[in-house]
Amino acid sequence: MQKAILLLEDGTYFEGLACGKIGTATGELCFTTTMTGYQELFTDPSYHGQLLILTNVHLGNYGIKEGETESGKMQINGIICREFTNNYSREQATSNIQDYFEANNLVGITNIDTRAIVNYIREKGTMNAVISSETNDIEVLKTKLKDVPSMDGLELASTVSTKTTYTVGDERTAKYRIAALDFGIKRNILRNLEQRGAFIKVFPARTSYSEMMEFNPDGFFISNGPGDPAVMDYAVKTIQEILEHDNPLFGICLGNQILARAIGIPTYKLHHGHRGGNHPVKNLITGKCEVTTQNHGFAVDADILKQSPLAELTHINLNDNTVEGFKVKGKKAFSVQYHPESSPGPHDSRYLFDEFFAMLDKK
Repeated sequence: MQKAILLLEDGTYFEGLACGKIGTATGELCFTTTMTGYQELFTDPSYHGQLLILTNVHLGNYGIKEGETESGKMQINGIICREFTNNYSREQATSNIQDYFEANNLVGITNIDTRAIVNYIREKGTMNAVISSETNDIEVLKTKLKDVPSMDGLELASTVSTKTTYTVGDERTAKYRIAALDFGIKRNILRNLEQRGAFIKVFPARTSYSEMMEFNPDGFFISNGPGDPAVMDYAVKTIQEILEHDNPLFGICLGNQILARAIGIPTYKLHHGHRGGNHPVKNLITGKCEVTTQNHGFAVDADILKQSPLAELTHINLNDNTVEGFKVKGKKAFSVQYHPESSPGPHDSRYLFDEFFAMLDKK
């Protein structure tokens, strides 16, 4: 294992050892508190273009298994971890993590104090960074960092979205037809919809309302995804048309932010984002708390939402009181900021899919 460098855009740097492919990778630095499900994390389109820090100490200890992915490719640009191992104990695993990273051209750094980096980000805020195992010249790496765009104002949803429509489920036996607008949709979202009796047609991010209506859907799903919702006017227009025709609508993550913008509520970039599998959320309708999985760097403006005559706040984050869900008054539309489809878990919030299908039943 050779030396590797992690350089932050403010000039702070950390030294460690290389893992994965030897090379250089750039992106926005973020961290997740999730302890399991690392394949799902690496392939989640919401992480597209980011350098991911794992707060869990161990990486690779349960190997790689086919099918534990949320998209068809690696989405993160680089990985930062404390302990990296090729020795795994799970019988179902088919390969080790080093082979997996090399096959997917992923650059990483290990043997590094991830706790120190996380504490630094929590204090200073999210910033761009570069990982390199091919050069330790700080000045060269600083030059590379200058070319990395800020996530603030960056439109990425159409980049990760499907380029052509496709379907999931059995049209002959399905009870419902759902049009899913793909901003970076996770496979487990589609599984949850299909398991509840849906035939889903997945549309590219820039698909118009009229095009989706040709499918004759019973309801619409607005997906998760990466990037800044403030520059997605094309999506806002589509959601506004869905609302105008009072179609049932359910949104997750970026879908929550786009729905808010569609009724005039702005979004903003969080100081260091919410990512992990242990975030507490309170359902204001039931009074119950849910343990949730989250992955977002932007949020809906809580103060303006609470004043809006068009929205009702339904879920809040118990760590910082940010918006975790709302519904549109007088419409069959609601959304949440977190991920009820989370795999491998927690599964506290799967009821939200049932509420969406109850809404379809009423229609």
